[in-house]
Amino acid sequence: MSGESLTDGLVVASDGSGPLLQRDYWAVIAGCRLAPPELQFKEISFKELPLYSYDYDADYPPVARAFKQAIADADAVLFVTPEYNRSIPGGLKNAIDWASRPWGTNSFARKPTAVIGTSPGAIGTAVAQQQLRSVLSFCNAPQMNSPEAYIQFKPGLIDAEGQVTNDTTAEFLRNFMTEFHAFIVRVTKVLPKNA
Repeated sequence: MSGESLTDGLVVASDGSGPLLQRDYWAVIAGCRLAPPELQFKEISFKELPLYSYDYDADYPPVARAFKQAIADADAVLFVTPEYNRSIPGGLKNAIDWASRPWGTNSFARKPTAVIGTSPGAIGTAVAQQQLRSVLSFCNAPQMNSPEAYIQFKPGLIDAEGQVTNDTTAEFLRNFMTEFHAFIVRVTKVLPKNA
């Protein structure tokens, strides 16, 4: 599997359209460009999902079925999250609820995951990532625990073409993506996708 192409779901948790989304989007593009060629990322959007309720468990709306299936089809999932009030965005938690319910049909079970985030603050998205990791643990999603990626975003860090302008940050992101690839290979060797 180490030479095979892996399709990785990319869940970008910014649900707005302003500068924060732009910042997170460019950080994602930069990170993906530095990933090994075996990692092929496909964004899985959750913007159209209604608020989850167990009332839907008997009959999921089409948008929720499509989201749940996209997560299930991915070889792994990379979460890119901002931090809102020391937590993950509500839309991201809602999306995880849709993909992990109803009981017994959890699309995250045994799915390799990693978390990365960026913010202008010095601690990046450390608190939000810890909360997201807690939710993913409950969902039985194996997580890459190291390296952790808390990117402090400063103007000019990523240019208009999505290139990282700081060599240290570029090398860190390249290493993060290389480690994520190795983690996916290890997890899928032990926990095959359709076993």
